[in-house]
Amino acid sequence: MKGPHAPRVAMLSVHTSPLEQPGTGDAGGMNVYVLELARALAARGTRVEIFTRATSSEQPDTVVLDGRDAEGRPLRGEPARALLLADEVPAGTVPPVLVHHVPAGPFEALDKNDLPAVLCSMAAGVLRSEAARLPGWYDVVHSHYWLSGQVGLLAAHRWDVPLVHTSHTLALVKNAALAPGDRPEPPARVVGEEDVVRAADALVASTGDEARELVELYGADPHRVHVVEPGVDLDRFTPGDRRAAREAVGLPADRPVVLFAGRVQALKAPDVLVRALGVLADGPGPRPLLVVLGGPSGSSTAVRELTALAATLGVGDDVLVRPPADRERLPLWFRAADVVAMPSRSESFGLVAAEAQACGVPVVAAAVGGLRSIVEDGVSGRLVRGHDPHRWAAALQEVLDDDALRARLAAGARPAAERFGWDAAADQVLKVYAVAREGAGRR
Repeated sequence: MKGPHAPRVAMLSVHTSPLEQPGTGDAGGMNVYVLELARALAARGTRVEIFTRATSSEQPDTVVLDGRDAEGRPLRGEPARALLLADEVPAGTVPPVLVHHVPAGPFEALDKNDLPAVLCSMAAGVLRSEAARLPGWYDVVHSHYWLSGQVGLLAAHRWDVPLVHTSHTLALVKNAALAPGDRPEPPARVVGEEDVVRAADALVASTGDEARELVELYGADPHRVHVVEPGVDLDRFTPGDRRAAREAVGLPADRPVVLFAGRVQALKAPDVLVRALGVLADGPGPRPLLVVLGGPSGSSTAVRELTALAATLGVGDDVLVRPPADRERLPLWFRAADVVAMPSRSESFGLVAAEAQACGVPVVAAAVGGLRSIVEDGVSGRLVRGHDPHRWAAALQEVLDDDALRARLAAGARPAAERFGWDAAADQVLKVYAVAREGAGRR
């Protein structure tokens, strides 16, 4: 039913599609966030349409996801369209989530830093969408990342609806934690973020730290900042048999395994793990295998540079690089690991840490951003201050060498992850929508 608890939402994810494989290019935790949040909202009767920039001429204009009638049968074609346009969503029915691919600029070979040049074209494509709907169709615009926020400003103004914005990452935070030699975010992004923060009716932060950063660094009105912790698919990411998982993904059964899952880029700092491996190689005990599950991001040579570093440090045979795993196989990789490592220099949340813990695997993570909220130091994993390879080597060795400690951390991992769920996140986001709509109605 259309109303404060079931708004029709135009969700914007301009620079990366929620349908893309996380772990390479610009696809990561945000892609999972957008898709899983949309699905959880739809399960509550909310009609969600996601708009993203088309990156291939072969992409369909619209992808229809997950709709079900009251008997649980999939909704496609005309039944799905009829439900989307109905005044009310019948009880027991789940409306489909639509993902629209909007042509804006060249399909391929467009770097994220070049996307501001096509935002006007993207905005025009989004605004045209209401021509296929009833007047006043959308109730809320929810933008993800600052580029989407720029488009969202125009759409929300044109449709006279509130803008809710989730930043996911902030330029000023990233620039304060750059890796040596890494390229800072450009000033234009900072200005763009400031515009969105100033104009949005509500800002959704993943953690209290991010909320504080929005207020202190960007001057956000604290009354418009709402903390909503992202969720984890607790049905998919579950504990399982390590030996069976290793057999399924092709890892040795009797060797300590450290897993890094994410984009290979300076921000995620997998080089810290390679350097830590070099430190461990000079010590006693079995040499662990570092599995890097991800692809290059920011630089097409990132993976080659990482493997070259491993070879230079004499641990080339101890580093195994594999492409990103899809959502079906990713839990197997987590279960196969003795420990999952996240040495990120900045993380607004750190979804991989929550997913790994949901699989009952300890996480050794940098004590930054959202990772401090997910990983309970000494309970579900270890938090490491700084990025010194010797400190990381010591933290990894402690967990790998102490069977009793590792078992205790593994036992605490799943309960730590159960604090996060998409159902709870969707409920809280709906409350944010209601507050934003009420505030916009008083303007």
